[in-house]
Amino acid sequence: MAKERIKTYASGTIAVRFEPRRCIHAAQCVFGLPNVFDPERKPWIEPDQAEADAIARVVARCPTGALHFDRTDGGPAEAPDTTATVRITRNGPLHMRGATEIRLPDGSVVRDVRVALCRCGGTQNPPFCDNSHRAIRFVDRGEVFEGGAKSDGPHGPALEVTVEDGGPYRITGPFEIISEDGRVRIAGTRAALCRCGASRNKPFCDGSHETPDATAL
Repeated sequence: MAKERIKTYASGTIAVRFEPRRCIHAAQCVFGLPNVFDPERKPWIEPDQAEADAIARVVARCPTGALHFDRTDGGPAEAPDTTATVRITRNGPLHMRGATEIRLPDGSVVRDVRVALCRCGGTQNPPFCDNSHRAIRFVDRGEVFEGGAKSDGPHGPALEVTVEDGGPYRITGPFEIISEDGRVRIAGTRAALCRCGASRNKPFCDGSHETPDATAL
């Protein structure tokens, strides 16, 4: 996974960090505080344009972890969600929230509280979503069905995501997997989630990554 310099935009009360390769233009920041976040302006983030509390609230809405903040006025840091959640987006990535540790095939670990993980198999920034699902026209309604989440896994303090080389995301909880519309919420402590895009039991892995139909991982 190639690295890109993290950019920092600071005022006297808050510093906003931006990692471009994690951004998929969900635009929660732009909708939330357009006077602070304006992609048509340089610099596109101006923290002086709002109170630190308001900026912190909007940054915490970023579903990918492309944005983070550091309070320089003594204000509170972002607190991760008490229960880790995995939201299955329609035709798009897995949105994970909560204290998360992502273990990559090379042995490195990424720790975050908000991430968007590719599930179409086409990303050029694995395991993170880079909007390749749009180019390859990945289709999935974001539904969740019973049976894929188990309750016999460990109960660690963080959601652990192991990215298998050529295989699925193996997650251990506790966690909740949530459908796109929010109507289905399945709790568990262990699951294997598809990341090749070919599973017939999305969001769960069914072994399709071993077939010719799967996108190369």
